[in-house]
Amino acid sequence: MTVNPPGTAAGPEARLAPAPDWAREVERESAQPVSLCYQCQKCSGGCPLAFAMDVLPHRLIRYVQLGQKERVWQSRTVWLCAACRTCAARCPNGIDIAAVADVLKQQAMRRGLVAPEPSVQAFHQTFLSSLRSRGRMHELTMLLRFKLKAGFKGSELSQDLRLGLAMLRHGKLRLLPEGVRRTREIQALFARAQEGKSHGAV
Repeated sequence: MTVNPPGTAAGPEARLAPAPDWAREVERESAQPVSLCYQCQKCSGGCPLAFAMDVLPHRLIRYVQLGQKERVWQSRTVWLCAACRTCAARCPNGIDIAAVADVLKQQAMRRGLVAPEPSVQAFHQTFLSSLRSRGRMHELTMLLRFKLKAGFKGSELSQDLRLGLAMLRHGKLRLLPEGVRRTREIQALFARAQEGKSHGAV
């Protein structure tokens, strides 16, 4: 008997019963109507990164509906999503899978899971840290912190130096970081988001 792989339209997971509790949790955190997905596959058909994903976007949503937490959190798809929102534009029910993927990233990190794409996870954490501290991104500081966090060594640390110097000369990068006026409000937003997620942590 031939069984279709997990990323295709049918597979063993089709026999699983839905698990609405986790689906509702993801809906609440992402503000996306995950339960309305009926597997039309338009998101996967238009996703520019589908070729690199181990679970196609429409199947990712199906796994959320079925409560397949470990399968979702350990998928490369959650971390490879570029947030281009082509899926949201194509979805007949307006589901923004990029927003869902952001929630799934946070859930995985709250559980201390190691992402299958550790460099992407390091970039994600460094980017959010930059926003939290200053309210905006400073490219030079963030890039250095990202490379150190991702474990880059030797030539990997300096491979962007020539490009960075050229961008500085042309005024495309700022040498010193700038902040926004109301950084406390930014930090309060992060604190509120973290508090809300902790109440519904899975």
